[in-house]
Amino acid sequence: MNEQDCLQMRREIKDVSFATVDENGMPHSRIIDVMIVEENRLVFCTGRGKDFYRQLTVHPQVAISGLNRNWQMIRLTGAVKKLTEQKKWIDRIFEENPSMNDVYPGESRYILDPFAIESGNLEFFDLSTNPIYRQSFSFGESSLPEKGFRITERCIGCGKCRRNCPQQSIDAGKPFVIRQENCLHCGLCFENCPVQAIVRRGE
Repeated sequence: MNEQDCLQMRREIKDVSFATVDENGMPHSRIIDVMIVEENRLVFCTGRGKDFYRQLTVHPQVAISGLNRNWQMIRLTGAVKKLTEQKKWIDRIFEENPSMNDVYPGESRYILDPFAIESGNLEFFDLSTNPIYRQSFSFGESSLPEKGFRITERCIGCGKCRRNCPQQSIDAGKPFVIRQENCLHCGLCFENCPVQAIVRRGE
C-alpha cells in the first residue's frame, strides 16, 4: 500500500464526502464525485455558481472521506488549486465520466471549473481486520504529522495500558510499545496510565 494506491482506492469509491469551511468559518460537507486520479493528483470539478466553488476559492483546503464495501476507509486532507486550461480539463472529465453529460448536456459543461489536490495527507483505515489496520502517507509538498500516542521511559511495566486497549495493540517491553498500525487513537491507555507515561505523539 502506498499513496498512489490510496488515491486509486478513492477513485474506485468515487462518491465521497468533501468538507470545506466558508468565509464565516462554518463547516460544510457534500458528496462529490472523484473524476480523475493520476500520479499524486486527484481532480474534480464544480459549478462557478455553487457555494462549494466559493468556499474552495476563499479557503482552499478540503477534508475528504470515503468508505468502500470492505469497510476500508480513505481519508484525505489537502490543498486545492484551480487548474488552468479549463475546457481541456472539463472535456477530459466528461470523456472519462460520461454520465456527466446527462447532468450538464452540451455546452453547459463549461459552467464547471476543474480543481486538483496535488499535496496533502492520506490515511488508510481498515475496519475489516482484527486488530484494525491503519497506514498514513503524505504526497506532494505535505509533511506527515504524527498522531496517536507513545509510551515513554516513565513506563513502570504495570500492563494497565495493555489490559485496557480495545485492539490489544500494545506489546510488553521496557517501556511497553504501541503498535501504531493497529492503534485506534482512542486514548484509553493515555487515560488509564497511573504514572502518566503515555503522551500524544508530535507534542
